[in-house]
Amino acid sequence: MTAARTTAAAPRRIRALHIVVLAIALPAAVAGLFIPVDVPGGGDLSPLAQAAIATGVMALGQLARLRFRVGAGAVSVTWGEAAFIVGLYLAPSAWLPAATFVGAVLAWVLLTYFSDRRSPLEILHVAGSLTVAVAVGALATRAVGDPFDARLTPTLAGALALGSLAYLLVTGWLAALTLSVRQARPAGGLFLRALRAKLLMFVGNVLVGFVVISMIERDLRWLLLLPPALWLLQQTYGHRLRADEERRLWSAFAAATRELSRLDERAVATAGVSGALSIFGAEAVEVDVIRADGSRRRYSGDASGTLAEADVREPLPESLPEEAAGLVRLTVAGATVGELRVRFPRALEPAQREQMALAAYADALATALHDAATHQALKALTERSAFEAVHDPLTKLVNRAAFLIKGDAAMRQVVREVPVALLLLDLDRFKDVNDTLGHAAGDELLQSIAVRLGELVEPGELLARFDGDEFALLVTDLEAPDGDRSSPMPQALRRARALVEHLAAPIEVAGVVMSVEASVGVVVAPAGSADVAELVRRAENAMYQAKEAGDSVAWYDSAKDEASTDRLALLAELRDALTVEDQLVLALQPAVDLDTGAPTGVEALIRWRHPRRGSLSPVDFVRAVEGSDLLAPFTRYVVDKALTVAAEWAGEGLEVPISVNLSARSLLDPHLPSDIAELLRRHRVPARRLVLEITETVVLSELEVIDEVLGALRDLGVQLSVDDFGTGYSSFTFLTRIPVNEVKIDRSFVRSMADAPTSAAIVNATVDLGHRLGLRVVAEGVETADQRAALAALGCGAAQGYHFFKPMPADKIVAVLRSLLDSAQAQVFPLRADGAS
Repeated sequence: MTAARTTAAAPRRIRALHIVVLAIALPAAVAGLFIPVDVPGGGDLSPLAQAAIATGVMALGQLARLRFRVGAGAVSVTWGEAAFIVGLYLAPSAWLPAATFVGAVLAWVLLTYFSDRRSPLEILHVAGSLTVAVAVGALATRAVGDPFDARLTPTLAGALALGSLAYLLVTGWLAALTLSVRQARPAGGLFLRALRAKLLMFVGNVLVGFVVISMIERDLRWLLLLPPALWLLQQTYGHRLRADEERRLWSAFAAATRELSRLDERAVATAGVSGALSIFGAEAVEVDVIRADGSRRRYSGDASGTLAEADVREPLPESLPEEAAGLVRLTVAGATVGELRVRFPRALEPAQREQMALAAYADALATALHDAATHQALKALTERSAFEAVHDPLTKLVNRAAFLIKGDAAMRQVVREVPVALLLLDLDRFKDVNDTLGHAAGDELLQSIAVRLGELVEPGELLARFDGDEFALLVTDLEAPDGDRSSPMPQALRRARALVEHLAAPIEVAGVVMSVEASVGVVVAPAGSADVAELVRRAENAMYQAKEAGDSVAWYDSAKDEASTDRLALLAELRDALTVEDQLVLALQPAVDLDTGAPTGVEALIRWRHPRRGSLSPVDFVRAVEGSDLLAPFTRYVVDKALTVAAEWAGEGLEVPISVNLSARSLLDPHLPSDIAELLRRHRVPARRLVLEITETVVLSELEVIDEVLGALRDLGVQLSVDDFGTGYSSFTFLTRIPVNEVKIDRSFVRSMADAPTSAAIVNATVDLGHRLGLRVVAEGVETADQRAALAALGCGAAQGYHFFKPMPADKIVAVLRSLLDSAQAQVFPLRADGAS
């Protein structure tokens, strides 16, 4: 066995190996010529002719070769063992190393001229390796017996087999050592792989050597039958090696394509380089990736295992060169995503099957790179959407919605009854700035105000910008320097005045130096006594009192808060309303399938027919309910009414789900699942027909009770829907935590999707995400036919809104649902198997 050329790595070590092999081989070859040899007399051939024949035999043994891959190189398997056996029979063993060296040089010069293109030093290295192996094999043979000009006996056959085995081990080890130096890989694995590939041919070679000796002993004319037999054996060996290589190729292909399943460009490209090196035994591989911005990144690697990456400035050529073996353009649906370059070993040009494997691998790599780019783009969109959902786009401070959520979370970390403060700041005469200097100057002023306020915020405090020129600051640590907490209000007032004074320092906006004045409302309350939304309401009340009084700072006085007493009265009236049947009623709004028009569900909306205040929508009383102890009975009351309606539908043969909005705070009630289970049993409504709509804010809480409540509801079989999807803290990551059945796209995105690319992108991403996760997607607030058509084009499954139906009383919904179902069924035309309708 001999090692074929692989890479140009480690040239000094390669040259050193060449020199070492030649330093051993040449003395062995020359020394054998001076060893006295007893040549039997009376023969037909002279010693010179015997030497020439032995040289020719060793040359022929090298010319008839097969090659197989080992890493980024190849090993040549020859008829060396057969030539070794015949040579020992025809010539003295002392002469055989020299005959081998001369014969191998002649054979590899011819091979180089016609195919391999080896350098003189490489030819000498191959000849030297074979010479060393023959010398070792001859010594092993002579240790048992001398086959020269002797009859083939079992003893001599064993001696020749032993010598052939030594020849095999030496040639295999030297070939593996050469590849190991060039590829920087362990020689042991290469050696074992070469032996496994050569084993069958080794046995055949030994038998062929014995047959040739037997033919020479009996009659030289028998040798005329040898070429056809050798040709058949050569074909058998070749088929075996090709089958082994085929299995290796596709096994490596399968392993490499599995490694491409990554979601990061660098990981995919690096796996692509490593996979190509493994599959094709390449000297080097380069993968160029074209990014969304048009830039190009190159990932490269070679047989030594070195991987590198760098930016490339030159654009890809418009077309591939005519001679482009190993060069493949990476495309997906006609779009170019990169280029793959594989440099095959010069000793092994790519066969047709390798070109086919290269094309298939390039398709897999292109798809993986495209998927990774798509994932990165979706991730960036998700992160941007998540940031924009909770931050003010102008000042980058948290917005009102995020302030309420984060504020409640921060207050839950405070020991109950410890005082907290909320400061609501509103700029005075900000409208004058917009009117005189323009809105751009007003935006610049707001950005400067945000920076100044940020300079006074302490760790653990929360600063936000509300709509317009309002800013809010939540302070959860009001401890005085001496540790006294008995008078938190003076501390909060001092903090508010410090804000006002800091803002009053002259500031230049649009070339005009001005002084900013502000009014601050201050509220202080024990933690746990009210949520942040209530604190904001109280602070707004105090801020307006400051403006009316002409003061810069005012604190909240409950005696002056008319809304507070009215809220208490409203809750008392609601408590009475829960005991009667004719005040709290349901308004029902169907959602329809955009393809068939069939109803996909009905949303139950609560209305209050107040005997004194008139008709009240949820906006007028639900917030007050959420902050009171009426939330649990109110929730039970609404679900009970919804299931009553659903049970009536079942009697009419209508199996349509009904959905009920659930307050985020209801999920803090561990009794909620058992209450709903009792109502389902009482009304005999299957759990799957009840849909509970929750908002994304629930994902922010780390409380175990929320996870337990949601898990219990899911175990009941109740369906969960995400209401107002896209407006919460982190819309897309929400679904990774809460297993739901449905998402409802918020009406704000549906309304603006025709004019705002961001809204359209969020709607598109939500629909696509819903399809991938197997969720129903319902668009809320559809009011026009254009919106319906756009949603249908995006693949949105269902929608609800005034374009279809306004919320209606329960006594009218049955007729509407039956009409929708009849219309949808009328569009179905059953066909018989023979094609007749």
